[in-house]
Amino acid sequence: MKPMNKTDYLSKASRTPEERLLLSRVWDQIECAGQRSIPQATHFLSPEEQRAVSRLLAALGDPPHRFWGGYKGAQRQLCVFLPDWMEWEDYDETPVTALRAEWYRGDSLTHRDLLGSLMGQGIKRETVGDILVDENSCDLLVLTEIAPFLLQNFLSAGRTKLSVHEVPLNQLHIPVQEVKRIHDTVSSLRLDAVAAAGFSVSRAKMAEYIRAGKVAVNWQATDRTDFPVQAGDVISCRGLGRCRLAETGGLSRKGRINLELERYL
Repeated sequence: MKPMNKTDYLSKASRTPEERLLLSRVWDQIECAGQRSIPQATHFLSPEEQRAVSRLLAALGDPPHRFWGGYKGAQRQLCVFLPDWMEWEDYDETPVTALRAEWYRGDSLTHRDLLGSLMGQGIKRETVGDILVDENSCDLLVLTEIAPFLLQNFLSAGRTKLSVHEVPLNQLHIPVQEVKRIHDTVSSLRLDAVAAAGFSVSRAKMAEYIRAGKVAVNWQATDRTDFPVQAGDVISCRGLGRCRLAETGGLSRKGRINLELERYL
């Protein structure tokens, strides 16, 4: 059998032209870490991009790497590649910096407000990780290289004045995610059936949302009502929020599949 080359690996791991471009850059970083013995880190990756990178890494035999977003459970993470001779304990570079933006207690800012203001500063989305919004402050996970710029220039969000300073990663204010646990049964693990149970709407209504392009599974949009869902998948619906299929159980007496879902509040 002919050995696979870079083109073959990229074709196997990528599903869209955008993913292929991303994985081509990742390939170059893996080679740089291995051949030039220089640690490499990607920009912040969305959950779907992380899945694409993981597919490539699995095809390559899982070269030394680590996903990291600044704290355990981060949604947006970068991937770090180390040379063979380096252990993680010896990696003292800090590709991620935490900044805390605080504002007057009488004001109120949302994730969208803060992200919009960052983009208005000319900041690329890929350089910003999670934005952890608290009552009167938010913690921003950013690439270390842009932290000095933000410390000097991220002074407001809309009309709200901000005071920004760096904080240690171990002092982040991580909001507690509230979830509602839902137990239900479905006839099959189709997207329209599972999502209808997760968002407490009719199956017909959920099918309309899916066909309208408002639904994504693991941050990948789909218009297929029969898209197969499995335990661990995160389903998002524009206007309704997100839920996760926590686990599937056995069959009910009527032959339906028992589900446990978590709906994020």
